[in-house]
Amino acid sequence: MRILLLGKGGQVGWELQRSLSPLGELIALDQNSTDFCGDFANLAGLADTVRSVRPDIIVNAAAHTAVDKAESEPELARTLNALAPEVLAQEAAKLGAWLVHYSTDYVFDGSGDTPWVETDVPAPLSVYGATKLEGEQLIAAANPRHLIFRTSWVYAARGGNFAKTMLRLAQERERLTVINDQIGAPTGADLLADVTAHAIRQLTQPPASAEALAGIYHLVAAGETNWFEYAKHVLAQAQLVQPALQIKANQVDPVPTSAFPTPAKRPHNSRLNTTKLQTTFGLRLPAWQTGVNRLLAEII
Repeated sequence: MRILLLGKGGQVGWELQRSLSPLGELIALDQNSTDFCGDFANLAGLADTVRSVRPDIIVNAAAHTAVDKAESEPELARTLNALAPEVLAQEAAKLGAWLVHYSTDYVFDGSGDTPWVETDVPAPLSVYGATKLEGEQLIAAANPRHLIFRTSWVYAARGGNFAKTMLRLAQERERLTVINDQIGAPTGADLLADVTAHAIRQLTQPPASAEALAGIYHLVAAGETNWFEYAKHVLAQAQLVQPALQIKANQVDPVPTSAFPTPAKRPHNSRLNTTKLQTTFGLRLPAWQTGVNRLLAEII
């Protein structure tokens, strides 16, 4: 099996290099790759790459993920999040190949307090959410052989993340204020990568009908929290891992989203129901605390 991975340098892409490499021949690219084009702004180059590599599976971990910046560069966001994935889907369809793609809770408007299911009607609040939704729709129209994993609150040991930011600020300031009216589940890039590899194995193992597995799935760690409780967990767990850690912040206060105005609106309800994923692929997703605790043990 030949797998083409796009976006190898991102948080999820980095973990996918690890999880996908035992499955077959892995060609991993990013926008700076020279052997083949991995630049999502170059649609013709992307098409040429797929035609040259002739993969059995394409895994797309590339995207425009700067949520606020997307508000001021909507055309670029649309190219990276919608038009480039469409090209991948079209070229994959010509080869009979599968496309695995990642989307987001931002396709929903964040209303209510019930976890979103895959059949709920999307209503994005931001350019980022709208372009990710268009990407889903273009993929589905171009290639029936697709897996789209919607996720949220992604973190990894590699690169910046919320936990690292809280630890840094807690060592610099005596008081922190953290948003408490956005609800979701912190989800590790390593979990996304491992579930992706598990799903691909099922796609390629007979006698199951692979086409029956196609579609959109919600993929997040189990449980829920808000950013305020997340921050408190990070600081408490960090001191358990490293008692000598100098935490200056002796007060962490909850504040509403309105306390931190941003160009792009954030959904308040980012809960995603993962029943479909767990039932279809025979999985049990771990609690969000499990992954965060492992992250802290690794970075402290």
